[in-house]
Amino acid sequence: MDLLNTLVEKGLRRELPTREEALAVLATSDDELLDVVAAAGKVRRQWFGRRVKLNYLVNLKSGLCPEDCSYCSQRLGSKAEILKYTWLKPDEASQAAAAGVAGGAKRVCLVASGRGPTDRDVERVGRTIEAIKEQNEGVEVCACLGLLSDGQAERLKDAGADAYNHNLNTSEATYGGITKTHTYADRVDTVQKAHAAGLSACSGLIAGMGESDEDLVDVVYALRELDSDSVPVNFLIPFEGTPLAKEWNLTPQRCLRILAMVRFVCPDVEVRIAGGREVHLRSMQPLALNIANSIFLGDYLTSEGQAGQADLDMIADAGFEVEGAGTTTLPKHRADALAEAGAAAAGGCGSAGAAGCGPAAEKTEEGAGCGSHSGGGCGPCGGHAEPASTTPASTGAAEGATAANGARTDLVAVRRRGAGTDLAPNA
Repeated sequence: MDLLNTLVEKGLRRELPTREEALAVLATSDDELLDVVAAAGKVRRQWFGRRVKLNYLVNLKSGLCPEDCSYCSQRLGSKAEILKYTWLKPDEASQAAAAGVAGGAKRVCLVASGRGPTDRDVERVGRTIEAIKEQNEGVEVCACLGLLSDGQAERLKDAGADAYNHNLNTSEATYGGITKTHTYADRVDTVQKAHAAGLSACSGLIAGMGESDEDLVDVVYALRELDSDSVPVNFLIPFEGTPLAKEWNLTPQRCLRILAMVRFVCPDVEVRIAGGREVHLRSMQPLALNIANSIFLGDYLTSEGQAGQADLDMIADAGFEVEGAGTTTLPKHRADALAEAGAAAAGGCGSAGAAGCGPAAEKTEEGAGCGSHSGGGCGPCGGHAEPASTTPASTGAAEGATAANGARTDLVAVRRRGAGTDLAPNA
């Protein structure tokens, strides 16, 4: 297929495909699907071999967000029966993180619901980062706290953060249709602040919210322009009690095409299969590892994933290997550019978000949540949740239920273990 040969050649050269080529990937037929996966796999292996990076989410503060993101179970007015609790103490968060690291996670993603952190919140998260790094030598820490104010990204970096996540989620043209309490430009500004502070920028999207192919291509092109090091691809989890509860628009085949398009547009970045992979990819998850080089281990912020051991077995059975702590995830040209940007930021090249801060990086990665469906920022979140049952709670769908398009609605399970509970995490 000429299209796929062209895309492979461009991916190996880090050359941007045309919009028409990206749209054509999304328009391929099911008969062409394995060819699409194989082509994207060639690009993936060029830059990341057969390594799979494991990431682990710790929900520092859950629920009661003042933002109105339609996809989010923690949004203002959400009736989803999720865990609600205020800030975990640093030692609680460190203990939660240690479970993921023990399971093979190389990066811990610290997420808090709300619009954005106060300076006191930044100090609190800084202490948490220090506690995690003291207990787990060599672990990467990514913070995801919502919209950042000037200087906050620098303080997080000084505290030991390696990366900052803030997802664009969807195209600029359709953003106003999913959120009214902040803008697409606000999100772009926060990603730029993280970059300027020398943090690795993690920013991605949510597919399945009713967007068009054009919207998907627009947001992925915007992510490449923002020079994100890692791009989490979330597949909407339609929580009962949220405005998008009935949006079951994805099939496993559609998910694979979206991942392939992201890989072709962002060939040398960490493409992460994030929230919703178990719900929408289902038995085709191992095939997706031929495209993406990163996943979350175990549970997400407010929903449950498959068992951590099942993730490890899936990786091994598919012929891949877990990326070790001593291995640099990004290709050398990107890792070197990130190091240069960090050094420039440390040298005092202006405030966060300033234009022209440091050398231009030759780069092309929970909701705002770190690869998940979480609104971005701060706000009170109530007390600690009561200890919960060990039985996974669905969003109300009957066991074995399917939507009209074959979607497994019963696979949406609200998290009832791990951070914020007295039960062991799924790692």
